Amino acid sequence: MSFHPFQRLRLRLVKLRLWLIPLFVVGGLLVHQHWIPVQAQADDTLRLLYWQAPTLLNPHLSTGTKDFEASRLVYEPLASFDARGEMVPFLAAEIPSIENGGVAKDLTSVTWKLKSGVTWADGEPFTAEDVVFTYKYVSNPEVGAITSEYYADVASVEAVDPTTVKITFKKPTVAWFVPFVGSNGMIIPKHIFKDYNGPNSREAPANLAPIGTGPYITEEVRPGDVIVYVANKNFREEGKPFFKRVELKGGGDATSAARAVLQTGDADYAWNTQVEAAVLAQLEATGIGRVIPKPGPSMERIVINFSDPNVEKDGQRSHKDVPHPFLTDLNVRKALSLAVDRQTIADQIYGVAGTPTNDYVLSPENLRANAPWEFNLEKAAALLDEAGWVDSNNNGIRDKGGVEMRMVFQTSVNPVRQKTQEIIKQDFSKIGIDLELKSIDASIFFDSEPNNPDNLGHFYADLQMYTTGNDNPDPTSYLRRYLCEEIAQKENNWAKSNDSRYCNPTYDAMFAELVAMTDAKEREEQIKKMNNFLTVEDVAVIPLIDRSSPAAAANSLEGIDLTPWDLEPWNIKDWTRKS
Repeated sequence: MSFHPFQRLRLRLVKLRLWLIPLFVVGGLLVHQHWIPVQAQADDTLRLLYWQAPTLLNPHLSTGTKDFEASRLVYEPLASFDARGEMVPFLAAEIPSIENGGVAKDLTSVTWKLKSGVTWADGEPFTAEDVVFTYKYVSNPEVGAITSEYYADVASVEAVDPTTVKITFKKPTVAWFVPFVGSNGMIIPKHIFKDYNGPNSREAPANLAPIGTGPYITEEVRPGDVIVYVANKNFREEGKPFFKRVELKGGGDATSAARAVLQTGDADYAWNTQVEAAVLAQLEATGIGRVIPKPGPSMERIVINFSDPNVEKDGQRSHKDVPHPFLTDLNVRKALSLAVDRQTIADQIYGVAGTPTNDYVLSPENLRANAPWEFNLEKAAALLDEAGWVDSNNNGIRDKGGVEMRMVFQTSVNPVRQKTQEIIKQDFSKIGIDLELKSIDASIFFDSEPNNPDNLGHFYADLQMYTTGNDNPDPTSYLRRYLCEEIAQKENNWAKSNDSRYCNPTYDAMFAELVAMTDAKEREEQIKKMNNFLTVEDVAVIPLIDRSSPAAAANSLEGIDLTPWDLEPWNIKDWTRKS
């Protein structure tokens, strides 16, 4: 018989309690000597479950959210946004504004005042030079930082003095709060990474042994398995964090993770419990834990490969200059969107955790375009007929010019995603399209390693499915990922965000107009226009579900304050346990 690590921990604690004798009398009661210290030690350990196991602890080189999450216990940004959309300072002493002189009146720059006396976990002082270095690191193309898109509008970052940083933009921008804010704004130490600011960026020891300013520091890191954190003794807030030790267990599946928190009590917190709604409700009914919905912009989508994954050029498949044999046809892409039964997927699989959508930008609410969608197999078939894709040999699969409409449809291993794949496969088969379903372990699919051919950045399939969204109230950087210059290829270590290899000058021009706008209402309308271009007019992406990302937490856990604009452990310094 094998035991989960947390079960083994419990067994050891039970044995320890039985062994710690003798008993002694206090006020007429028999009391185990050392009982209280042992219980306190257990309460001081926070047990996290991430069914997508972290493999890298450098947020600027990571593709998967699970790696960002694991890094967030260690690294901090200048500031972030809470669930109410209010900015919260972390390494910043105050939030800049036009009123306090931090934001230039012409919107060409922002000046941040930093907290004084902050140190890295190794005792080295944190200064403005670390912020400058972080910018140089993420903007260096040789580094291949996945977060570079969030700094593309920055002209320069200057250390005015040790506790003052000035960011100058290439043109006036209302989105001055994007760089160094939220999940993509984590500051890394210059003294640790200065020798790895180039092609050797992935060789840095700190990629798996991070030194940050946050409440924790890693004690043990086993990529794809377990990360053990201990409290950062140099953390600036006295008495925090409450938990002296955090054990993050990776791997498994979402259902098992939810069960460990909600049914067996073997863990305190489970991230991203992407579980069928009925199953999740049944687990929560035990009363041991609770489901915490995470509001925000998360959208499950089908990503379309505009390049041919079966042809190699210049030593790589899915080359941007080798077009896909039929997915570059607009009528085909429109047909695919019409053949997706979003409502059935939402009703049968997601329940209250998801609603059908054809919007690329979901949040903030005022930016939703409410793009139309419909499920219509007859219309889809007619579009394919019009495009010349017919079943010429009566084998049930459409073809044209000797090419059959067969596609590989990949996603990560998860029951919700596999059931979604099955629904889509059945409907596509009704219009003569054959799908080969491929499921990849999440730790591999969301990995950012350049030598991993199965991750979403390489995208050696025709279609793939995952969830993401804008992680800032301003979605400019999120919209950037469909620019021609953002195409993921071998020369940038597949670290760019445009894994579709989509390139349309019309969209690029629309984006250029957006970044030049400073009027809020004009920007709102432009974002909606771009949304509809991506999902309705040009069908560059097929949105499926506006989904929440519920977490599961033990009833004893307090202080959790999930926000759509940062990672789940963003305020982990404030998490406590009820006595």
